[in-house]
Amino acid sequence: MTKRENREHKEHLEHQAEGGTAGALAGALIGAVAGPPGVVVGAVVGAAIGALAGGAIDSGKTADAAEDVKLDAEIGVSGGELGAPNLEHPPTKIGAFSGGSSGASAAEGEEPAEGPFLVPPD
Repeated sequence: MTKRENREHKEHLEHQAEGGTAGALAGALIGAVAGPPGVVVGAVVGAAIGALAGGAIDSGKTADAAEDVKLDAEIGVSGGELGAPNLEHPPTKIGAFSGGSSGASAAEGEEPAEGPFLVPPD
């Protein structure tokens, strides 16, 4: 195991232990209704369920982090290409700005690109 994998495994076990502890406490409190045997059974069952829940949450966070790294690389956040001036854009056809970006209005009776203007009700 690499240091990173070892650290992640240790964190995973810690999260399972935290979930198990919380589950044991909750189970013991709920089992207290049935007396001392209920406390013991509730603590054992709660610890098992809490450990599974803690591990599942941790696994979900790991999967989310891996997806974030993949998306960051895809859009150029981590590769240093975000906003790079040397991107390949399609060439302009006539070299003119669009009407909307130059402030020109649409032709008579033509709907603007951003849609119709809504008139507020009275």
